[in-house]
Formats: sequence, C-alpha cells, structure tokens
Amino acid sequence: MANETNDSKIMVLKKQIEEKKIKLGKSQKFNPITNCSIEVDGIRHNLQVLTKEQLTTLLIKLNLYSMSAKDLGLDGYIISDWIIDIKSKLDFVSRKEEENKLKMMESKLHQLLSNEKKVELEIDEIMKGLE
Repeated sequence: MANETNDSKIMVLKKQIEEKKIKLGKSQKFNPITNCSIEVDGIRHNLQVLTKEQLTTLLIKLNLYSMSAKDLGLDGYIISDWIIDIKSKLDFVSRKEEENKLKMMESKLHQLLSNEKKVELEIDEIMKGLE
C-alpha cells in the first residue's frame, strides 16, 4: 500500500519535471557575434570557459564602461556585441544548469519507484513501441 502511494507521488513529480522540460524547450546553441575573447583591465577573458558568476561580473563591468563612454561622448567604443554575447552565454549556461537539475531529479525519482512500477512502465513503453 505504501509503495503504491509513493509510486503515485513519484509519477506526479515525474510529470511535473516533464512539463518543466517541455517549457524549457530544446537547448539552443551558443552562437556568438564576437570571437569570445576580450581583454578587460589587462586580463584576457574567454567567454566559452567563464563561470556564471564570472560572466555576470564581466557583463556588469562592460555595462558600466558602456554607460561611461556614452556619458563622456566617446565614439568608437562599441561593446554592445560583447554585452549581447555575454547575455546569450549566461542564458545558455542557465538553461544547461536547469536541464541538468531536471535530469538529476528525474533519475532520483526513477530510482525511488517500486520494482513493480518500474516493470509496469517498461511494459507500457514496449507496448507503445509496438503500436
């Protein structure tokens, strides 16, 4: 009886995870405008390898520089492409983190299912494949 209750809770949670995955959509590739390598304050940064925190810090710094350049009337200091790339990379990293988190939860839930429910799900999957 307890197995059935847990299994039904797990199935509800698995359905919620599946809905979140659908809402998240298929992962997009990161297609940069720039060459992804920028030097700021004498330090070279490669957008492809920076962490979420490093990307956020760099984005804030570049935005400050952009606002200052506009306020000072400096032409030729265009960093909008870099800002677009960093925002895009941050979105990509966040989506990947969310996808991984959902996969991990789904895997944990599957492990918690009773053996009877696992067998039932496998049989249902086989039946769908034969239709």
